[in-house]
Order: sequence, then structure tokens, then C-alpha cells
Amino acid sequence: MANSAQARKRARQAIVRRDHNMSQRSELRTAIKNVRKAILAGDKAAAQAVFVQAQATIDSIADKNIIHKNKAARHKSRLSGAIKAMGLAA
Repeated sequence: MANSAQARKRARQAIVRRDHNMSQRSELRTAIKNVRKAILAGDKAAAQAVFVQAQATIDSIADKNIIHKNKAARHKSRLSGAIKAMGLAA
């Protein structure tokens, strides 16, 4: 347990930051999941619309350093590729 007032405060702040970051990470996962659902549904227009929203969420969370920028780019690239592949299959 923290002994100094400074250490106690840092422990409190860490809990608040952790909760906030977990919420942000959950928002990211939900955005990605929504795009994947739209892709599985087979509606390319809907998938693209959801992807635009997900891109904004992914970039926002990467800007806050909750995930690495390369991880954000990887997610966007794979989702974009999956949407493009829908057009080829249809």
C-alpha cells in the first residue's frame, strides 16, 4: 500500500485512468465488431458507412495513445481490405 500522500494520490489517479482507458478500448472493440457484422451481412454500402465511423473512433483512440498508431493502421487496413473483397466476391 502507498505510504506517502503523493503515492496515494498517484494510486487513485491510476485507477481513474485505467477505468477510462478500459472504456475507450471497449469502444474501439465495439466499432471494429460493428464493421465486421456489416461485412458478414453482405451489404457493402452499409459496411462502408460503418467503416467511416469506425475509422474516426480508431484514429481518436490511437491519438490518445491507448493503442499504438501501427495497431490502429493495421485494423483500418484489414477492415478496408475486407470491404474491398466484398465487391470482388459479389
